Order: sequence, then structure tokens, then C-alpha cells
Amino acid sequence: MAGLLTARVLADGFEAVTIIERDSLSDQLRTRKGVPQADHPHALLEAGRATLEDLFPGYGEDLISAGGLVIDALTDFQHYENGDFLADGSTRLPMYAASRPLFESITRRRISDFDGIDIRSNCQWMDYLADDEATSVDGVVVRTDDGTREEIAADLTVDATGRTSRTPSWLEEHGYVPPSTEEVRIDIAYSTALFERPPDDRRTFFVPASAPRTRGGAVFPVEADRWLVNMHGVHGDHPPTDFEGFAEFAGTLPVPDLKRLVDTQSWVGEEIDHYPFPSNRRYRYAELDRFPSGLVVIGDAITSFNPIYGQGMSVAALEALVLHHVLAAGDRTNIALSFFEQAEEVIDIAWNMAVGSDFGFPQTTGPKPRGTDFFNRYLSRLTSKAHTDAELREAFYRVITMEVPPTTLLRPGIVWQVLKPTPSDIGTGFPSRSRKQSKKTS
Repeated sequence: MAGLLTARVLADGFEAVTIIERDSLSDQLRTRKGVPQADHPHALLEAGRATLEDLFPGYGEDLISAGGLVIDALTDFQHYENGDFLADGSTRLPMYAASRPLFESITRRRISDFDGIDIRSNCQWMDYLADDEATSVDGVVVRTDDGTREEIAADLTVDATGRTSRTPSWLEEHGYVPPSTEEVRIDIAYSTALFERPPDDRRTFFVPASAPRTRGGAVFPVEADRWLVNMHGVHGDHPPTDFEGFAEFAGTLPVPDLKRLVDTQSWVGEEIDHYPFPSNRRYRYAELDRFPSGLVVIGDAITSFNPIYGQGMSVAALEALVLHHVLAAGDRTNIALSFFEQAEEVIDIAWNMAVGSDFGFPQTTGPKPRGTDFFNRYLSRLTSKAHTDAELREAFYRVITMEVPPTTLLRPGIVWQVLKPTPSDIGTGFPSRSRKQSKKTS
């Protein structure tokens, strides 16, 4: 998705754009080897949804026509957090629900509308074309489906190869200081099965693992009257891949809804897909002082997040938008460093939310963002109050869907709703005042 969205942005500023895709492509909906997590639930958060609509007007209509759904993230989406489900919101927040192959298929179809974009499938990246001093990347060397070595010249090359990116090692081999790397280890694994869904049933469940509970699950409606049912576990408490074990795992969750669905709905298929994800990883490209011209890195090749939070596609969309603004500024002599610097704001928000949540588990290791413990404690109180407060639920969701920044949760009105004393606060350490004190200071 990062590559497709980047190609769409580049089409506005270049005569020709070539997408190098190592997998074979088909008009049929199917997962690609290059996306090992494709069989698991994917979310297009509000920030990503709005960006895709800007890049491809009518994207949502195309997705729905192809079988995708639009659900209300504040009512259809049942989110269990901190001991109970969050209250239904009082407004509407649309969210698209579909499988990863369908999201990708619609995006690729819309890309094909652009005459200047060419997709080369079954084409494996081998190396960058560079001058003798490697000060400039001038294209790529690829191996075609018949094994032929081919050089493709380019004014700008974008690495959107994900976590397998070899750009850091290429930089080091050619005399550059590679970007420093941060890893926050969560050791999560997914098991996902496909179940039949009544056509008018759009219920969505999200019961993420939350310390000290290392197990979680999710249910997402997708096309073809199906549910993607996911079980996940962190820090080695991984879900099984056989149906009996899968159902037993569902029964250990704190709500009965997922186990009831597994027991009552028909399982589609013969396999349960499994996907391990050891750690959040971030390459600090923005800290580099020297970088070859003609090259940019984007998407998971810069930062990959714990997939349970569903940020990947939306962050890729926002990064593509940043690249658009950098190119529109007109100065193409230092595109990469300008892009890396400006993309930091997008990455920081998603990174701090993802790894901040992961640090709710004492077993999580890696560099902890400053203020994580305080903010986690604040969010714990916020979500507890959001069990019965629709306004807090909406404020929280507009942050986790990346529509607004987390700082909006620190606005005075929200802070007062979160921190105002309740009878249960006695002995918790949160500010509490007697009625007499409150009257004196009001």
C-alpha cells in the first residue's frame, strides 16, 4: 500500500512512474507472499480513509461496490478496554471494513487509471544504480520473471519494501552512516480464521491484550458475508493454529462474544493463518546529515508498528501526503532529508501511541518514550470513564483513528471529565477534594 500510494503522489510530479512488484498480480482477490499479514484483519483509520478519498475520489464507493462495508466506529465497533466495553458514541465516525486484498485491489485498480504509471510484477529488486561515489541513486537494477538482469533509470527512487528493506545495509556498504534503529519488543502473534456472517450483521469486536492479560481477540466484518476472527497474544502467549485450540483460546477472553461467535458460526476454509511480529522497529532517517540524492524511504521501511493497532495503511497514506507536499515545494535537490524531517510528526504520533500501549506490559523492552507511564495512567482513567461517557469515547476514538493528535485529550474540558473526583478515587493518588474545599476554591 505504501508503494501504491506513493506512486499516486509521484504521478502528479513526474511524467512516468514505474512500480517494481516482486509478486505476481491477479484480478482475483488473493493474498500476496510479500504481505504475510494479509490474511489478518486490517483497519483503515479515519486519517487513512480521508487521505485515500482525497487521492482517489470515490474510493469508498468503489470499495463498497466490490463488497466492502462501511461501519460506524462509534457504535458498530465494540471496543473492550479496562474492564468493560466503551460507551456508544453520540455522533457517527465512518470506517471501511474489508480484507487487505480488497483494499489493495481497489487501490491498484485506481492506480491503473493513470496513464503514466506502469506496474512491473514478478520483478525483483537487486540493487540501486549509483554513481562512482554513491552520492546519487539514479535508478534500480532488477531481475525480471525470466531471470534477466535489467537496469531502470529514474530521477527519483522510492524504497517501499517494508521491514525487509535493505537500504540501511546499502548505505553502510557505500560509506554512509546508516540510520540508528529503535526496537520495542512485544512478541505478538496472530491466529485468524474466516467465519460466515449474516449479511445484515456488521458487529465488530476489539478486545486487545491489555496488561496483565496477555491475550486478546478481534472480529471484523469483511466482504462476501464473512467475519475475520482474530486471536492474538503477546510476550510468548501465542494463540494456537488448530480449530479446537483456537476456540479454547477464545473462551479465555474476558467477554463471551468471540467464543459464542466461534461456536455458532460456520468456519470457512481448512486453515488458520498465523503471523508472528516480534517488535516495533523504527529507523531514524531524520537524524542523518548525509543521504544520497534521488532516493527516498517510506512506509514500513522507515517504521513498522505492532499491527494490533491497525496503523500501517493510514500512516503510509499520511507519509505519501507528506511526500506530495515536499515535491510541491519545488526544491528537488534534497528531497529525502526534507521528507524524513517532515514525516517525523506523523511517525512520532503513531509510534508513541503504539509503543506506549505496548509498555503497559512490564515484559516489553526497548527505549520508552518520555511521559509514557503518566499518559498510560491517564488513558486508563479516561477509558474507565468512557465506559459510560459517550463524549470521552468519541474523543478517544478520534485520537486512535489519527484524525486528531493525542494532545486533544489534554484539553481542559476533557481533562476535567477524566480527573474529576469520584467516590472510587479515595486512595488512588488522583487529586481529590472535599466538598468544602471545592466550594472554597471554585
